[in-house]
Amino acid sequence: MVKPSQAQSSFRSAPVPVQPATPLRPIQRPPGAEQPLHRLDALLERLYRHRGLSAGIEHRLSALHPVSQLLGIDAAAALLADQIQAQRQLLIVGDYDADGATGTAVALLGLRALGAGALDSLVPSRFAQGYGLSPAVVEIAAERRPDLLITVDNGIASHAGLARARELGLPVLITDHHLPGTELPEAAALVNPNQPGCPFPSKHLAGVGVMFYLLIATRAELRRRGWFQGQRKEPNLAELLDLVALGTVADVVTLDANNRILVEQGLRRIRAGHCRPGLRALLEIAGVDLTRTSARDLAFAAAPRLNAAGRLEDMSAGIACLVTDKPLEAMHLAQRLQALNQERRALTHGMSQDAERLLAEILAQQELKAGLCLFAEDWHEGVIGILAARVRERCQRPVVAFAVGGDGLLKGSARSIEGLHLRDCLAAVDHAHPGLITRFGGHAMAAGLSLPREALEPFEQAFAEAVQEALGPDPATPVLHSDGTLGPALLSLPTAEKLRLAAPWGKGFSEPLFDGQFEVSAPRLLKERHLKLRVRPAQGPPLDAIGFNLADQHPGGATQAQIAYRLEVNDYRGLRSPQLLIEQLVPVVG
Repeated sequence: MVKPSQAQSSFRSAPVPVQPATPLRPIQRPPGAEQPLHRLDALLERLYRHRGLSAGIEHRLSALHPVSQLLGIDAAAALLADQIQAQRQLLIVGDYDADGATGTAVALLGLRALGAGALDSLVPSRFAQGYGLSPAVVEIAAERRPDLLITVDNGIASHAGLARARELGLPVLITDHHLPGTELPEAAALVNPNQPGCPFPSKHLAGVGVMFYLLIATRAELRRRGWFQGQRKEPNLAELLDLVALGTVADVVTLDANNRILVEQGLRRIRAGHCRPGLRALLEIAGVDLTRTSARDLAFAAAPRLNAAGRLEDMSAGIACLVTDKPLEAMHLAQRLQALNQERRALTHGMSQDAERLLAEILAQQELKAGLCLFAEDWHEGVIGILAARVRERCQRPVVAFAVGGDGLLKGSARSIEGLHLRDCLAAVDHAHPGLITRFGGHAMAAGLSLPREALEPFEQAFAEAVQEALGPDPATPVLHSDGTLGPALLSLPTAEKLRLAAPWGKGFSEPLFDGQFEVSAPRLLKERHLKLRVRPAQGPPLDAIGFNLADQHPGGATQAQIAYRLEVNDYRGLRSPQLLIEQLVPVVG
């Protein structure tokens, strides 16, 4: 078994100084944020202005981009309407992450509500078939004798799978949001906002969002054909927005104006108690108060539990949890997902310790690579994405973590930094070294790939070179973007409550971050990894503060510190209080 000390690391570049485990980042404020804020209305106005909004935030469903702007959606809706009216057999081919699971659930629930007669779903196993509509998956699908395959959150790069489907006479409707290659696959219909020539303004629609739009278009087509006349009731597809919100947040797509509407409308349904029993159960198991559910709760409470099924087993339990109408069954399934998530957390902790030891060895040699590649024989394929993200945060470098797949190939999960388009970087490696990578795909910030074991060392070299070329000789220093300083009166529970619900915060519409100098006291470590302490602003009351995985930023004997933080609500045993969630702590000496 290869220990982390035997793991590979990428090419040797010029030595750089040894960095702490969590590199300190300079704090940057936008113009006009120099003065502390003392009023809540002024705070919200500043937050929205910093994020490019001049007239407040828009949450109306009527403000969504029109369905008609999605290239190919009319043909796809007509195809689906034909199949529904003829009561044909439809098979949904999903993906094993939360976006794919919610998209599959939305497809099943939505098509059933539209009147589809024969519906089934198939989600490839991460370990047996891998991602997407591969020839092997098509073979399995064909055994069920469907009249139409409908992909959700995959298919745009499945040329071999589409070719096999054509050989079998099996039509395929592709819905996807991943970036296409140089050629589009041949399909009966294709909807993807990122396909060439598509005028849809939001290129950040998640896979579940693409399916939601297709259902809207299909409903309109069926309405035009008179399908809902008589006894057949036209469905309210807005009832699916809780799952659309979950998938959108979980996939960490940019929360542009269109996605913010989808997420906020979903959150409003959850807070009002109008959500699927399975999502309710996932949130309740995590201790979330449904009436105060935020995008952060979807990201850090519901999504990890749902994702655990696809990471450790397969996504069948996750999809079953989302589609069931029975609360008791939903709770049993949610408890199963909870158990899987606890197992996933234990695996992640062990692998993170391995990675920390490996990083310590690299840093001891005073070398850091432009791009990091990490591998150990006993790492779990389902958890390497989480590991890559954690190491990326530690080192502020793009990271690929590898594990041995069931087919003997190395499976890599990659996470990038701002300013580096990860899929383009992998495409550059593939172009310069044909055959080195067996398969790859993804987005700007996350990607996956497979390669033979013997290709790992040359890939490390090629990947690091591609990263360095993309970033240039003087890559931008990562910074913390602060919204300024909060006056003591705003370091309060009402402010924290307002910020929690003021918008669906997320990628591209970042959760508010503040900074300031505080008196610090009673620092201690929790589980040897997390920093807990009390802080007090000048002329203000004391507050609790916590920094996850920031043990290395313990203030020592310092009594003052410059802290970058988010203001959050700490709900402990029913007692709610404001708390600082520390992003960075720098002791003030002297």
